[in-house]
Amino acid sequence: MSSGDALRNAILRTIEDSGSSVGAGKLSSHLAAAGLRAKPRTVRLHLLRMDREGLTRKVSRRLGRELTERGRDELRHIDIPARVGFMATRIEALMHRMTYRSRTHTGSVVANTALIRQEQVQSAIECMYPVFQRRLALGPLVAVARGGTRLAGVTVPDGMIMLATICSVTVNGALLAEGIPVTSRYAALLQMRDGRPLRFAELLDYSGTTLAPLELFAQAGRTSVRECARTGDGVVGASFREIPAVARAELLRVRAELERDNLGGILAVGHPGQPLLGVPVAEGRCGLVVAAGLNPLVAVHEAAIDVAFQSLAAIEDRASFVPIATLRNRFPWWPEDRRVPSSLE
Repeated sequence: MSSGDALRNAILRTIEDSGSSVGAGKLSSHLAAAGLRAKPRTVRLHLLRMDREGLTRKVSRRLGRELTERGRDELRHIDIPARVGFMATRIEALMHRMTYRSRTHTGSVVANTALIRQEQVQSAIECMYPVFQRRLALGPLVAVARGGTRLAGVTVPDGMIMLATICSVTVNGALLAEGIPVTSRYAALLQMRDGRPLRFAELLDYSGTTLAPLELFAQAGRTSVRECARTGDGVVGASFREIPAVARAELLRVRAELERDNLGGILAVGHPGQPLLGVPVAEGRCGLVVAAGLNPLVAVHEAAIDVAFQSLAAIEDRASFVPIATLRNRFPWWPEDRRVPSSLE
């Protein structure tokens, strides 16, 4: 790969990771922080070329560029060997960029997103609701945006609705903000029995994959999130993480703070040096299991509703999310004018 191609790919990735449109000057700063030195003029030349290729579009002179769908597709096809360990790297990047603080319940979080046709939204919400009720996600919170508006750094196409849930990586960021380092070890399929974690059905090392594991598991028909939400028995998405054992008490405090802010999702916390659900941890470490924030959107997929979802999609403000019950109880949001009411925008 030439240096020009490497810079081009880095620009595409940086725009996506920004969660919103970004200008050449800010891009240059982000690239420098990542060890890629590029003058703003050089970045601008690359952006003009990518505009012509249809990979980026100019929002305005002040706001800069955003990715197009073609640009996102290009990112998915970037040379795979260069992306080994991509998921682990992306998790680290997003958890450092989010600003949420568990003590104040304010700041930005990591979001998963899904695009769905406007006429299918009510069915999707009915699929998601029991998943939240069963506490199989990171809190019962959803953000919603109609066609023509923006959410998670994306302009929603006309005739579509974007739904967003809070990604479990938000737990990493909340702990990091309290001085607790977190290692994301495995994406997992977790077997539940009577609403409680029983054992792992599958573990996939984050450092060895370039793709979002739960998206692959769901598309392969390996999950049963809807059944688990209904009966308490089934296979759902989760992740296995580790923290230093000395931080266990502080972790439990942060967990309680998160639950007070409707962000409960830590399903299990291990003891120092002891296996958790059969997964060993090193001496001086503790394991924790976190429910996948994508689970409600996977339930929509399981119901054969046409949905395009993406985990680890972007950074979004915590204030954008409302309880699922609020959306469900107030649906339909648009009787005639097809608009989401301002209180939910």
